[in-house]
Amino acid sequence: MDPITNPYAPGAGQRPPELAGRDEQLRTFDVVLERIARGRSERSIVLTGLRGVGKTVLLNALRSSAVRADWGTGKFEARPDQRLRRPLAAAAHQAVRELGHPRSDEVDQVLGIIKAFVLRDAPTGAKLRDRWQPGIDVPASTGRADSGDIEIDLVELFTDIGGLAADVGKGVAFFIDEMQDLDPDDVSALCAACHEISQSGLPVIVVGAGLPHLPAVLSASKSYSERLFRYSRIDRLPRDSADRALVGPAAEEGCEFTPEALDEMYAVTAGYPYFIQAYGKVVWDVAPTSPITAEDIRVAVPEAEAELAVGFFGSRFERATPAEREYLRAMADAALVGASEKEGAGEGDAAAEGEAAAYVRDGVTEREAVPTSAVADVLGRKPQSLSPARDALIKKGLIYSGERGLIAFTVPHFGRYLRTQS
Repeated sequence: MDPITNPYAPGAGQRPPELAGRDEQLRTFDVVLERIARGRSERSIVLTGLRGVGKTVLLNALRSSAVRADWGTGKFEARPDQRLRRPLAAAAHQAVRELGHPRSDEVDQVLGIIKAFVLRDAPTGAKLRDRWQPGIDVPASTGRADSGDIEIDLVELFTDIGGLAADVGKGVAFFIDEMQDLDPDDVSALCAACHEISQSGLPVIVVGAGLPHLPAVLSASKSYSERLFRYSRIDRLPRDSADRALVGPAAEEGCEFTPEALDEMYAVTAGYPYFIQAYGKVVWDVAPTSPITAEDIRVAVPEAEAELAVGFFGSRFERATPAEREYLRAMADAALVGASEKEGAGEGDAAAEGEAAAYVRDGVTEREAVPTSAVADVLGRKPQSLSPARDALIKKGLIYSGERGLIAFTVPHFGRYLRTQS
């Protein structure tokens, strides 16, 4: 087919395949917006899942819903090397501007508080020219959100922004991607601010997205965090949604898939949205005519997997040190399930949570999570000696620990990729 009209290419203008099957999350968010607009108390939202399941795309879709509801919005991506004040201040600045409050003096007052909040990020004694300037053309306020204690300051900032939004009958939503990378003190402050806002009934919510261990990060920060957030696990797509993600964009270009081709696509992608898009792009380019057949899929698989090996898997593997790569390979080997353990594992099915969860591909059964002791056994080392490599990989976002003593890859099928590398 014509590569120029490829509906699965990034930026192709079609509905993103990653968003298929997320109608429940979109409907729930619309209800949350409506409840808050009516003065009802609602929890903030946390989306969790592996890389490639479409969390960022869904986060952007939720933000679009908030914009359509005439809310003020701001979005940023957390980074391990950056504290919260700067990106949150930029997001707050944008959200306040979007509110369209008619009283410029009240808007300027809140903007001055945002400026004071971010200027506390500068080191003590820093000269004015060395301070980061947020681009807010009003003087910084004093005595509000500028104590230097991030928890106190964030509560005051959210309170004042919420009051401004309530004046015009609107709300403010902050969208935070890679939320697990926030500094622990910032996580604690964010939980405290969400708690205060919930208690006061002000129209401010946080919508975060992160890796599967994000709920554990929040719980470790504040014991009451489970009451603050509505958790939604974003997983691979069920078969019907995965088919729609392929059939819908193709139909708009006058193309069809045979039932056998859809079977083959689900077998190779396992329903992961990123893989659906990656394989779909290559299949579209190699298929000569409509309908796309199972043979077209088989022809496209090597090229698609070669692209994934470089851009999706390889780029992450390259970030690891030699010792960390050794640990990753040992994880991949430890994840393999022996013949006596395969009973009950169905083709293409994910089992229950934890160590028992496994999937099958190409006749190979692989655990989703493995014991750290099993990794140590593969390497012939003591588990304690491997802690530095494990902790470094967690910080780099390559693995996560959702349960004590268990670890898993943050990237689907990463173990399979590692076992194909020399």
